[in-house]
Amino acid sequence: MFLGEVSLSEAQLIKEFKVTETKGFELVSLEFTSYKSTTQLKQIRSSDPLYIHGHLEKANILPVFSNSISNNVLKASLVHKNVESENLGKSITSKIFSSSSTDFDHTWDLGLTTDYRYTLDFNLGIGSSNFDLANLIISKLKIKSASADVYVHYSSEIPNQVQMDTLLVTLNMGTVTLDKVNYTNAKKIIVEVNYGKIDLDFSDGISGGSEVIAAVGAGTLKLNLPSDSYPIKIKMKTSPMCRASVPRYLKALDGDTYVTKGYKESDPRRIELTIDVGVGSITID
Repeated sequence: MFLGEVSLSEAQLIKEFKVTETKGFELVSLEFTSYKSTTQLKQIRSSDPLYIHGHLEKANILPVFSNSISNNVLKASLVHKNVESENLGKSITSKIFSSSSTDFDHTWDLGLTTDYRYTLDFNLGIGSSNFDLANLIISKLKIKSASADVYVHYSSEIPNQVQMDTLLVTLNMGTVTLDKVNYTNAKKIIVEVNYGKIDLDFSDGISGGSEVIAAVGAGTLKLNLPSDSYPIKIKMKTSPMCRASVPRYLKALDGDTYVTKGYKESDPRRIELTIDVGVGSITID
């Protein structure tokens, strides 16, 4: 069952969407699209598999929500696109280089529960996002944005209860921070930023191993690695316009490949990293 509510508060339109059906599925697949917003996701204490709360500045651009159950999967979709023509007199750069979340027209709060497994696909346009995956069961997470700051983290020390197939974040411009990556239990991690910064925290490793690709066209990439007894291989792709800082504990196999002292091809905890920066810097701690 789907419930939706609309109310007005201080010139804002408040939209709430809730799926109350709890039977007939084990997996929740959510596709979420918003063109200009601040988006937050976290666990909530509820028996409902999905709750979405939005504060919208423009009442004439309404989100469309739908859901259905098929083949043991609850498929849910929220689409919030700007169908108006853009004001040509408004500076595009003022949208892209916003310094505060209050510059964005809308805010979305998403609540998931611990009772279901989720695949999540976000297309966020311009904005910022905070994804707290603590206590949630996530088998796939994809985040795409034109210009944003994306923060994925765990507020409690409880790892993902399943192996995440893919964690993907792609931005044209902005910052990606993945904190406590070990809790994601992700088999494959792909992070790509054309202009901006990537900050990846692997300080506790990943128990099941992982393949990681991180690329920045112009900007900075920072890796926080576990101790050198952990099995890690790093392959660097750089240009003459990229400065790389490589710690002494990494052993060079050739001009662009490094391994830790504890690296073994057969170790199931093995992390294989491919990092690529065109213009900017690479820092490994």
